[in-house]
Amino acid sequence: MALSEHEQRLLDEMERSLYQSDADFVAAGARRGAPSYVAVTLGVLLALLGLGGAIAAVAAQLPILGVVGFALMVVGVLLAFRRKREDGPETAARSAAKRAHGGSPVMGAFEDRWEKRRERRDR
Repeated sequence: MALSEHEQRLLDEMERSLYQSDADFVAAGARRGAPSYVAVTLGVLLALLGLGGAIAAVAAQLPILGVVGFALMVVGVLLAFRRKREDGPETAARSAAKRAHGGSPVMGAFEDRWEKRRERRDR
């Protein structure tokens, strides 16, 4: 079944919006930063030290050492998965502009169309 001209325009607009939001999503992922190799190395070493402490705690039957070992493992994993942030003035300005805008342009366009349809029905 063929689409009407209006439906085709809507479909084209939705496609353009989708491509734009995909590009924004990829750019946001790129801004997140690369992993810090020093942090990854330190995190892995802490996690291994914590694992060794937990194993030693089981062997020596010292529960407090097991708790400390577990805490070291958690801190090591969190440190290893932490990423560097690029918090320059440009990033802060972008975040402020996005918060001030209040949402995505795609949803705003859909909401506008929905309101227009409701107004036409009410007449």
